[in-house]
Amino acid sequence: MRIAILGPGGVGGLLAGLLDRAGTPVVVVARESTAATISEHGLRVDSVSFGEFLAHPGAVSRLEEPVDALIVATKASGLPAALERIAAAPKLVLPLLNGLDHMAVLRERFEAGSVLAGTIRVEADRPEPGVVVHTSPFLLVDMACTDPSAREGMQALAGALSDAGVPVRVLDSEAQVMWSKLVRLNALACTTSAYDKLLGEIRSTPELRADLVGAIEEGCAVGRAEGAEDVDPATAISELEMAHDTLGSSMQRDIAAGREPELDAIPGSVLRAAARHGLQCPTIERLVGMIAARAGVPVP
Repeated sequence: MRIAILGPGGVGGLLAGLLDRAGTPVVVVARESTAATISEHGLRVDSVSFGEFLAHPGAVSRLEEPVDALIVATKASGLPAALERIAAAPKLVLPLLNGLDHMAVLRERFEAGSVLAGTIRVEADRPEPGVVVHTSPFLLVDMACTDPSAREGMQALAGALSDAGVPVRVLDSEAQVMWSKLVRLNALACTTSAYDKLLGEIRSTPELRADLVGAIEEGCAVGRAEGAEDVDPATAISELEMAHDTLGSSMQRDIAAGREPELDAIPGSVLRAAARHGLQCPTIERLVGMIAARAGVPVP
């Protein structure tokens, strides 16, 4: 199976490195300077689970040849520009972005039935081009599709990732795939970013824990209204109870680095879905306002 990865940041770079190490033909699609760096020096991965290694995936600034699968690992705000680098239509597309709204963008850009619902649970960062740091042992990719014609390819992609050491679940419900991550991610991102504290302190401080639980409960209510019938506050809370004390969020790291936080992609998508169903999310709305004030950006 030939796989392309659009966006070799923390997520895309980790997957590219693991797939290359496993012998799967893989090419990363990136900005010209990043592609040149990876072509010349390789992709260095430092992982708590997989150790330190140097991978040598292909690297191009524009995908001109068809591939069996395209993994999209950009941020939502960079997706439109990144898609300009894809000149050849892939047989299958697996997006691993935060939020929800990218699904409509990708299904308009590619054949709708070829775009899977997908999420990844991982804590990884790209401190500089060609370098990936995977800082927590948890790693899980979920995927689902509604089009029967995509299922064979989806199973093949799941197999390639699994052979590379990436745990994969193939689920039946697209809504369940998207919302089972989003309810947890949204609560974690909102609380860590609003208060600039790590998960351990949030869990141990009663008023901050109340916000964490409130954001989860509100997100689950929206997810169930969207068709993810099995999203459950107790499950999401349990997952965060088991996480390590020093867990933060990519949104929190973005604010610290002076980058634009994914307010629109993560809590913004939850609030837009809530509005579609006439639901109120006062905890999430308040946290979003706090984050926007901290980051100096508009409220989505």
